[in-house]
Amino acid sequence: MQVRAHGVGVDAPPGWEVRITRRSGEEHAPGARVRPVLHAATVPLPAVRGDFGGGVTASLGAGDLFVSLFEHDPAACSTALFATRGLPRPQVSDFAPEQLQRTIAGQSGAQWFFQHAGRAFCLYAVLGSHARRVELLPRLRAVLASLVVEAGVES
Repeated sequence: MQVRAHGVGVDAPPGWEVRITRRSGEEHAPGARVRPVLHAATVPLPAVRGDFGGGVTASLGAGDLFVSLFEHDPAACSTALFATRGLPRPQVSDFAPEQLQRTIAGQSGAQWFFQHAGRAFCLYAVLGSHARRVELLPRLRAVLASLVVEAGVES
């Protein structure tokens, strides 16, 4: 199933849930643009969850995955952190338990900062099992291969 909003989208394979949202403006300075965040997971996504999987990752089983695509201000494209151009291509060696935003025993995570189509993003992925990362990575890559980022979209 194809899910698109705010100039980003992904094709969700069976068993995946995808939501693309923007936080309420109350959490930001007046006049600040509220950028989108895409969440995809092999577990149900709760209505309230953190940008990087708070409220989701604790429910991952050994065969589950979670992805967050968080957009930053376009001005970030000119910074060193977002110097990498193009969508990331995750490798098994990218994943480590120490890469998790919140350590959960057995899990593994990875994070990439990049720019694509004039937009700055952080991609964060969690594997339900570090020990099964070789098995889980193709499922993650398949979802990321369908990722669409449109240029020139004002959120």
